Amino acid sequence: MSNLAKSDIERLGRQRPPQFKTVWTEIGFVFSTCVSQVLSEYFVSGFAVIVPCLMKDLNIPISSSTWPATAYSLMVSSVMLPFGRLADIYGGRRVYIAGLAWLTLWSLIAGFSKDQYMLDICRALQGLGPAAFMPSGMMLLGRTYRPGPRKNLVFSIYGACGAAGFFIGIFFAGMTAEYAKWAWFFWVGAILSFISVASAMLCIPSENDKRDDLQMDWLGSGLLAASFILFVFAITDSAYAPQGFKTSYIIVTFVSGIVLFAIAMYVERYVASQPLLPYSLFAVPNMKPLFVALFFTYGSLGVFLLYATFYCTNILGASSLQLVAWFIPLAIGGCLIGTFGGFILHLVPGTALIIFSGICWIIAPLLFALAPIHASFWAWVFTAMTCATLGIDITFNVTTIFITTSLPSSQQGLAGALINSIMQFAIAVCLGLSEIIANAVQNKSGSLRDSYRAVFWFEVTCASVALCILIPFCKIDSATAGLTDDERKDCEAENKDANNPSGEIESVDQGIRGNHFETPSSSSDSLGQHAC
Repeated sequence: MSNLAKSDIERLGRQRPPQFKTVWTEIGFVFSTCVSQVLSEYFVSGFAVIVPCLMKDLNIPISSSTWPATAYSLMVSSVMLPFGRLADIYGGRRVYIAGLAWLTLWSLIAGFSKDQYMLDICRALQGLGPAAFMPSGMMLLGRTYRPGPRKNLVFSIYGACGAAGFFIGIFFAGMTAEYAKWAWFFWVGAILSFISVASAMLCIPSENDKRDDLQMDWLGSGLLAASFILFVFAITDSAYAPQGFKTSYIIVTFVSGIVLFAIAMYVERYVASQPLLPYSLFAVPNMKPLFVALFFTYGSLGVFLLYATFYCTNILGASSLQLVAWFIPLAIGGCLIGTFGGFILHLVPGTALIIFSGICWIIAPLLFALAPIHASFWAWVFTAMTCATLGIDITFNVTTIFITTSLPSSQQGLAGALINSIMQFAIAVCLGLSEIIANAVQNKSGSLRDSYRAVFWFEVTCASVALCILIPFCKIDSATAGLTDDERKDCEAENKDANNPSGEIESVDQGIRGNHFETPSSSSDSLGQHAC
C-alpha cells in the first residue's frame, strides 16, 4: 500500500468501485440511497403543509399540533445511534433494506389514521425507518467510495437530494391538500419507499462481513434514548403547559433527561466495553467543535424549514400551490450544488466553503426577520431561499465527506448515525425552543408576525454561533483523492516495521544490558507492546 504512487491514488479516486460489475448497478445503488435521502426530508417538510388539514379532519387541538411532527424527529434521533452500531455489526445492506421496508409499512398505515393518537403512533413508528436506513445508507456510501472526485460527486448528489426531498414533500403535500385527501401524502411516500427497497435489493452488493468482535451497548443505548425523549418532551410541551416551564411535570422530565444523559456519558466513558460513542471518535482533530457547530446549523435548518412555511402561508398569504412554487429555488439550488459541487470540492479548501455557507445561512433567516409586511417575493423570499440552499447543502457535503473520510470502515455506520442523530436531535430541540419563543411573543404582543420574526432572530443567533465556532476551531482541507483511514493506518504500520527491522535484536540487547535475558517469545511480546 505504501508503494502506491500519487497518480495511482488519483486514478483509484475516480474509477468505479470494484463492488459494481456494471455502471447500471452503481446507478441503481446511488439511486436507492438518494431516494432514501429524499424520503428523510419528504416526511418532515410535507407534513408541515398538511398539518392544518389534519387538525381539521382529526380534531387535533392547537396545543397538540406539534407532536405529530416532533414524534418523528424525536424517534429518529433517539434510536439512530443503536441502528448505526447494528449496521457496523451485521452490515449496512440488511439494516438499510429493513429500515426502508419498515417505513413503507407505517407510511401506508399512517394514511388510514382515524384520530390524533393513531397519527402520533404512526409518526413515531415511521421514525424507526429513517433511524435505520439513514446511518446504514451513509455507511454503504462511505465504505464503497474511497476519497476522491467520485466520492465527492456521489456525496454531493446525496446531499442535494435532501433539498430535493424537502421540495418534493411540499409539492405532494400541497397537491394532496388542494386536490385530494391528505392520506395520499403518506401513500406517495410509501410508493417512493417501496421503489427504493426494490432498487436496494437488486443493486446493493451482498455483504458477508458480520463482525463478531463488535457488540451492542444496550445500557448506553437505553440511557441515551430515554434522556433524549425526556429532554425534548420537556422543551416541546412546556410551550402549552399550564404554568409553562414552571409546571411540575415539565421540571421533572427536563431534570430527569439531563441526569440520564450525564449517567449515559459516564457509562460510555467508564463502564461500557464497546461504547456507542468511542473516545477515538472525538480524538480526530476538529471533530468536537465541528459536532457542536453542526448542532446549531442543523437546529436552525429545522426552524427555517417550518417557520418559513408558516410565514409564507400565514403572513404573505401564499396558497398551497404558491408555496410549492416559492420553494423551487431551494430544490433547484440543491440540485445545482449537487451537480457542480462534486467537481470543485477537491479544488477548494473545505474551511473556505463552510465559512461561505455559514454566512449564507445567517442571511437566509435574517431576510425573513427584516422583511416588511408586503414583502416582494423576488427581493426577500427568493433571496432567502437561495441563501438557504447555499448554506445547508455546502455545509452538509463538506462536513459529511470530512467525517466519513476521517473514520475507519468499521465505524462508517457510527459516522452516518452520528451525523443524522445530531441533525434530528438539533431539529427537535430547536423547534421546541422556537415554539416557546413564538408562544411567549404572541402572548405578549398579540401579533403572529412578531412571533415569527422572533423565531427567525433566534435562528440567526443559532447560525451565528455555528459560524463563530467554525471559523477559529474547524480547519478542513480540500477533499482530494487519497488513502482511506484504514489504508493510512496500514501505511503507518508498514513504515514502523521498515524503520525498525532489527527490533528483536535491539530488544534482546536491552535485556542483556539490564542484566537479564529474554526468550524470543518475550522479546516479541515486548516489540508488540512497543508498536502498540
